Amino acid sequence: MSLRRRSSRVPQLLLAASLLGALLAPPAAAASAHHSPSGGTGGAGGTGGAGGGLPLRVATYNIHAGAGIDGVFDLDRQTAELRSLNADVIGLQEVDRHWGSRSEWRDLAGELARRLRMYVSFAPIYSLDPAEPGGPRAEYGVAVLSRHRIVSAENHEITRLSTQDPNPVPAPTPGFGEVVVRVRGLPVHVYVTHLDYRPDPAVRVAQVADTRRIMAEDRGPKILLGDLNAEPAAPELAPLWRELTDADPGAPTFPAQGPVKRIDFVAVSKDRTGVRRAWVPESLASDHRAVVADLLLRRR
Repeated sequence: MSLRRRSSRVPQLLLAASLLGALLAPPAAAASAHHSPSGGTGGAGGTGGAGGGLPLRVATYNIHAGAGIDGVFDLDRQTAELRSLNADVIGLQEVDRHWGSRSEWRDLAGELARRLRMYVSFAPIYSLDPAEPGGPRAEYGVAVLSRHRIVSAENHEITRLSTQDPNPVPAPTPGFGEVVVRVRGLPVHVYVTHLDYRPDPAVRVAQVADTRRIMAEDRGPKILLGDLNAEPAAPELAPLWRELTDADPGAPTFPAQGPVKRIDFVAVSKDRTGVRRAWVPESLASDHRAVVADLLLRRR
């Protein structure tokens, strides 16, 4: 299926919360957040790795709308978990923004960004009319948190089978988020995604094709973060591994308690990005576990 690429690339200073939900302004104190705290990789201020590469720690985490494996909404618990990852860039899935009572009608992406002193870009999959006139739109989607300033953002359409339509058909739908961050002057494309959960892989097949087409339009280091709802050897994911390297952490991610399969991924472009190590921290703060990876970016 050939889909028109939906693009909303704009200069950072012109982005606002109403523009595809991209929120790029952190708290004023976050101006110092370009350097990793003690123990981090120091992506923005580090000395570089072997061969002059740039270190960057990234993570992906399905936050289950703020609820832990116990089903209890607890953003303090998830904030502590995300802080412990000490990542420079984090991709989040199942992110509510004024969505409903399950997350107390809160803007989870915005709150996490403020608490962690990071920049944020939110890409809604669904954006529904407010529950009350004049209120904020009810949105659900994916997000990127970054210690590095976000210089541009896009919310791409990929094929989806809506969970909001009683009689859905596969159709182009937003929610494949992309940001460009600069790591010591090097532009890095970061994508965050959440693929279809159904046992039939047909929609995921189309989503993988859309993902590859969109990523092929960009140059330089590329990082894909997301819940792909399929295991690494699944046939529908095989095309991804032509251009990308799976930063295999060697451990399952789902469910968080007694995990039996890995459906959460950090994947990087083969030509410009190396994986130094990857791991899955133990945590019950969501129904998924996070994947964390230390990367080495190459300028050429």
